[in-house]
Amino acid sequence: MATLELDSITKTFQDGDEEIVAVDDVSLSIDDGEFLVVVGPSGCGKSTTLRMIAGLETITAGTLSIDDRVVNDVKSQDRDIAMVFQSYALYPHMSVRQNMSFGLEESTDLPDDEINRMVSETGEMLGISDLLDRKPSDLSGGQQQRVALGRAIVRDPEVFLMDEPLSNLDAKLRAEMRTELQRLQNELGVTTVYVTHDQTEAMTMGDRIAILDGGELQQIATPLECYHEPANRFVASFLGEPSMNFFDVTLDGDRLVGEPFEYPIDEETRSDLGGVTDLVLGIRPEAVELVDGGGAHEFETTVDVVEPMGDENTVYLHFDPDADPETAATLVATIDGFNRVSEGDAVTARIPEDAIHLFDRATGEALHNRSMADAAEQIDL
Repeated sequence: MATLELDSITKTFQDGDEEIVAVDDVSLSIDDGEFLVVVGPSGCGKSTTLRMIAGLETITAGTLSIDDRVVNDVKSQDRDIAMVFQSYALYPHMSVRQNMSFGLEESTDLPDDEINRMVSETGEMLGISDLLDRKPSDLSGGQQQRVALGRAIVRDPEVFLMDEPLSNLDAKLRAEMRTELQRLQNELGVTTVYVTHDQTEAMTMGDRIAILDGGELQQIATPLECYHEPANRFVASFLGEPSMNFFDVTLDGDRLVGEPFEYPIDEETRSDLGGVTDLVLGIRPEAVELVDGGGAHEFETTVDVVEPMGDENTVYLHFDPDADPETAATLVATIDGFNRVSEGDAVTARIPEDAIHLFDRATGEALHNRSMADAAEQIDL
């Protein structure tokens, strides 16, 4: 087990005369035994960050430490890490047993019987004992993934690095393997850095998540903190499906004035804005309510599209029934699956003030967030 420290890590690549910054001044502290998920869109620098931790990419600037030991210039094989790749990277001509034992044979002086014992124990832990004498081509995707994990586990490393290891699996197996990985990490207690572009994996697996965009760290916190108290508009938009609703508004006295509506806010909310008047109002779809009657935070809307999801429906609403659906402001609501609404229905949508987020329109910085306590209280109700 080990702690991992990234202090102002930067990675640049040279493309002719142009310098491309892939990772820009990223600092992370990962605790002993922690499961950290690094998440972000394609090209955000997450895999490059992982490769620098692994020693597969040189660090342009900053320091990388494992257990307070700076390892910038330490070779990969001397860092006591194990990596699981997206492609599994199994040797096709070797059996499962040989794939799992190869690293130990090359990097240690352990006798063959000890290596076989370790491979057999790891195979039993992963439920692949009956596959040890098969070749990778005889295995399913999920079985190959377990072999790749076993090859990493058998080395008993200080740090696990995982680069989108579930992306090649179908949806059902991916969900099963998420649970399996969490169970294994809890049992082994190994410090783990897990890279993914899948927000579901980030939200369900990580002790904390680090969100990258454009090579820069946007926020690092628990999944619930990132979801309910995003640091900026990017984090708010990246986490959640459907995405958060956003409306450009301007503060005018005690009202937020936008194209689709005017929205009154109280003094407590205004006090968070620090004099900023050009804002973006955000509201999660699950916080939007369909109600009877009208009030200060309630608006007449028309149902445009309904997406039934079984236990819930995703409803797309327009404020102006005569507006062009392609350009009209849309409010997305997630409602109970038994709440039957249809295209063309007139409904009243409530946007509760205790659930709104407000962002600086110029910088994207979050100025006011829904509090975690308010969100939890709403769930309890």
